[in-house]
Amino acid sequence: MKASKAVYRPLGLALGALSGVAAGALFRRTWELMGHDDDAPDALDEDRGWREVLLTAALQGAIFAAVRAAVDRGGAVAVRRLTGTWPG
Repeated sequence: MKASKAVYRPLGLALGALSGVAAGALFRRTWELMGHDDDAPDALDEDRGWREVLLTAALQGAIFAAVRAAVDRGGAVAVRRLTGTWPG
């Protein structure tokens, strides 16, 4: 196993948890900035329509994917700086 993979594995796990927390906070802030005072709808909100639920899910998914990609990429760059090789 490459040294970079060995270094990245525990770092990747920690970064994954951190990215989830950061993405959740960013989504909540984005939801508030969009002018919503209430919580974002989920699939089981009976009082919300299909359109609102699906658009909210798409926005949340996009934010989570972008944050996860940024954190993963940053972690890989940090490992390359430490070991000299890309962890992939």
